[in-house]
Amino acid sequence: MLRSMVTATNSMTQFQKQLDRIGHNLANVDTQGFKRTETAFSELVRQQFTTNTKETANELEDKLILNHELGIMQGVGAKLNNKLVFTQGSVKQTGRSLDIALTVPNQFLQIDVDGEINYTRDGALYLSPTTDGTDRFMLTTASGNRVLDENQDPIYLNDNFKEIVISQDGTLSTVPNNDTELPQIFELGIVGVDRPQMLIENGNNLYGLKDLGDIQINDVLTFLDGADRAVQQGALEMSNVDLTKEMTDLMISQRSYQMNAKTVTLGDQMLGLINGVR
Repeated sequence: MLRSMVTATNSMTQFQKQLDRIGHNLANVDTQGFKRTETAFSELVRQQFTTNTKETANELEDKLILNHELGIMQGVGAKLNNKLVFTQGSVKQTGRSLDIALTVPNQFLQIDVDGEINYTRDGALYLSPTTDGTDRFMLTTASGNRVLDENQDPIYLNDNFKEIVISQDGTLSTVPNNDTELPQIFELGIVGVDRPQMLIENGNNLYGLKDLGDIQINDVLTFLDGADRAVQQGALEMSNVDLTKEMTDLMISQRSYQMNAKTVTLGDQMLGLINGVR
């Protein structure tokens, strides 16, 4: 098979992955707390051809770019690299007391998902009745996952309040039904991610941690308290997807895919001509 067809085929596979990523970003343009994935390409290994000099490939690389008579350096395609971008999204006012927006980048709520701690910036919270026979409510996400406090324990509220107040420092407190009762007070479990490249997508707007190996958890996460937290009640952080940029990248990726597909077609025609020679 012609090398041009190999190069084009490899590149088409990577462009398809880029189109999938762009489509994922576009599908979540209105998802609160969603963080877009940025894509970029890096060149795969190159090989030197048709050179009569005794110089090594490393010595020739710069010369070949300027003087093609010395030979050519031909690659085998490109590789797609993905990177999560955690820039701050716009804040949308909702007026709902259980909606919160994290207003500082790289701060995340801790969520219990089937016994494992995940992280999210989706601040649409809900009260779910417990099934233990008590008149309590559990603070959860829209998917029913439990929201954790600063000690990584679930937050349970007794049914004796008329209003919930969440302060800017992440303190959740209830306003009792009468003055003889004490308010319930909890500290939301909010962490700062110092090394966001260690986060991986777990779906449903949740993130987990990669295998840390020898890296200490305190080198990746900072367990925030007090004024270090930045919370706005009655609002939600929206997606940081830039629709204009995504559409532009989509058109560029489609045209690049078409160009490489044309290369495969031309290579196939050339092989047909060669096979037809008698």
